[in-house]
Amino acid sequence: MTSAFFTYDKKKVIQALRYHFITRREIKVMMILVNVFALLSAGLFFFKKISPFAFLISSILWFGLMITFWFLMPYMVYRKAETFKDRFRAILNDDVFRIENERGGRSWGWGDFSTWIESPHFYHLYFNTRSFFIVPKDAFEGDDVHEARRILREKIKK
Repeated sequence: MTSAFFTYDKKKVIQALRYHFITRREIKVMMILVNVFALLSAGLFFFKKISPFAFLISSILWFGLMITFWFLMPYMVYRKAETFKDRFRAILNDDVFRIENERGGRSWGWGDFSTWIESPHFYHLYFNTRSFFIVPKDAFEGDDVHEARRILREKIKK
């Protein structure tokens, strides 16, 4: 069993939310398609096959998507979620993952999680593709960060 007390750092949470959005399959596909479209339109514009207006529209689309996924969505999620303003205690043991704060707590069996990923500052515990919980890695002291990773690796299959 390992436990950790933590609060969320806004900059790190924003980075974790960006990581979440960028790793989603549907967003990856859309970004690849928009990048291919932007490169194609740049090439066609260079060879004078399309008008400057068409190239401008494709560029605006590209910039709009990048701004949306990199800035707007992470900040909107951060502002809406009261979770990021609390102080928590996370408990990981062989049977459950438990989160507690001064108002109470909640436990989940490991089978409730569909997958997990590790980003630079967090463990992302996914219930499904849209619902997840992030636990800061720096909340675990010393070897507890490795113990937490071991428990997640054993209990939640990627």
